[in-house]
Parts: sequence; structure tokens; C-alpha cells
Amino acid sequence: MTRVVGITVGTGSPEGANSAYLLPERGVVVDPGPPGDEAWSALGEGIRAAGCELDAVDHVVVTHWHADHTGLAPRLARAADATIHMHARDAPLLASYEQARAERLERDAAALRRWGVPEATVEAVIEGDTPSPFPAETAVESHVDGDEVAGGRLLHTPGHTAGHAALAFDGHLFVGDCLLPTYTPNVGGSDTRLANPLGAYLASVTRLERRIEECEFHPGHGETLALPDRIDRIRAHHEERTRRVSERVATRERATPWDVASDLFGELRGLHVKFGAGEAAAHLAYLREEGYVAEADGEVAVYEHRRPYEASGE
Repeated sequence: MTRVVGITVGTGSPEGANSAYLLPERGVVVDPGPPGDEAWSALGEGIRAAGCELDAVDHVVVTHWHADHTGLAPRLARAADATIHMHARDAPLLASYEQARAERLERDAAALRRWGVPEATVEAVIEGDTPSPFPAETAVESHVDGDEVAGGRLLHTPGHTAGHAALAFDGHLFVGDCLLPTYTPNVGGSDTRLANPLGAYLASVTRLERRIEECEFHPGHGETLALPDRIDRIRAHHEERTRRVSERVATRERATPWDVASDLFGELRGLHVKFGAGEAAAHLAYLREEGYVAEADGEVAVYEHRRPYEASGE
């Protein structure tokens, strides 16, 4: 089996420090970590401790576009003359960072307004979205589901982001933020491009679950995953959240995602506005797809109760 070296890089994420992975004999680094000199030093020290130098890295595979995973990819690629690999849906957010960021901010603002977030709060969220220290453009090789990447196989696992991907490699499965040891990754606010992010996410979890017997799983934060118990807990979390969202809609004649988020989470500020409202919107979209709520036509998403939610298996 291919040797895998975990390297802890970066701090400050709600999920804890990032986990980068080095495959020394393959010249592959997965999710190098967030930008910054401290993280860069930790990554370099980890690579050297494994008996490699930076120029031994030929491929940098990034599971999704969030800065705590892509942050060091351009710097590592330059230093090692390596190729960056991402799924095609997420690749532009690094490859054409300046343009894609501007488009993302417009898309996020539109989503927040559609979710019923007050205009002053929308403006505060967008103004508080600070840019990452990325080049305006970076060379990225984009892929689709099933592509061979650096000797492994890319699996499209959307939900947390539209182009989130896992890498299957010789008995190992690098799952990014699709599965985490203690946190359930946000869906909805973490990427506003998906029409039914919760449905997509749960399908991705099921896809990864099928590989439990054949692969060792490596999360994007933390070191290990207690499987299958962790997957059971993630599903239970979302079923309970979906039930609570359904109940909130049932208590109102009409409810926006912002109404539901305010009921569930109380006062939200900063990035939590997008995450909280997006989480509520994701569960409402899932309930709509399953026929538990109906969405009225209009510029703002407004939902009406149709029937009580029944969790899967009931």
C-alpha cells in the first residue's frame, strides 16, 4: 500500500487545524493547507521530515476551493514546479481567482437576498468578505468525475462545494471536508451555486460509504474517522435539523430561510449569516424536493408547510 504522511498545517478553522497529506513515493500532496508563512513552514517541515524535498512534489491535488485547502497550492506549485489538480466545478475559483471571486460575491449577495436576509446585513457580509492572498490567475488542471489524477482516481463529492472531490489512491481515500471527525460540514452557505446542496451532500456521503471496506479514509481536518459511526452521526444530525426546519415552517404561515435561520440559531453576524441562512435554505430546498414544503413564486424564497417530515427509514 502507498505510504501516506499526514502533516498538520494552519490553525483557526472551526474544524481545527488542516490536514495535508504527502504521498512521498508518488510525489503527491493533497490539500496543502491555508495561506501564510506559518502554514508554509509547517508544510515544508513535514515534507522534509518524510525524507523529501519540495522539488520531489509533482502533483498538488485540492479537494475543494475553500482557502484553508487551496491556500498554499499556488506557492507549492511554484516552488516545486508541480501541477495543481481540482474538479472542474471548483477549479475556476483558484485558476481565475480575481474574476471568480467578484462573481462569487455577486452570487452570494443575490443568494442572501433571495433567502430573505435584510439588505443592511447582506451589505455587511459582502463588505466583510476579505480576499485571500492568491494570484489573479493560477494554472490549474481541471478534471471530472472518474478522471485519473496523479495515479489516483477523482470522485466528485458535491455538497459542501459544487466541485468538492475525493481522491481514491491505492487503498486510501482522501475525503477533504465531505467527512470530518467532529464537525458536520456546512451545506448551502459554504457554496451558493447548488440548487439542492443537502441532497447532493447526502448522496456524496453514501458514495463514500460504499468504500469503507476497501479504503482507509483521510479527512481534511483531524487525523482519523470513526467509521461507520461518524457517517451515522452525520445522517442523524441532518435528519434532526431537517425535522426542526420543517417544524419551524409549520408554525408560520409563510417562512423565508432567514426566518427559519433566526428561529434556529438566534442572532447571526458576519460569516455566520451566510452559513446559518444557507443551512436553512439547504434544508428547505431538500424538503421542497421531497414534497414536504412548497415554494411560492417571487424574488424572495418563501415556503409553506405541506406535510410533516418523515425521516428516512420511518
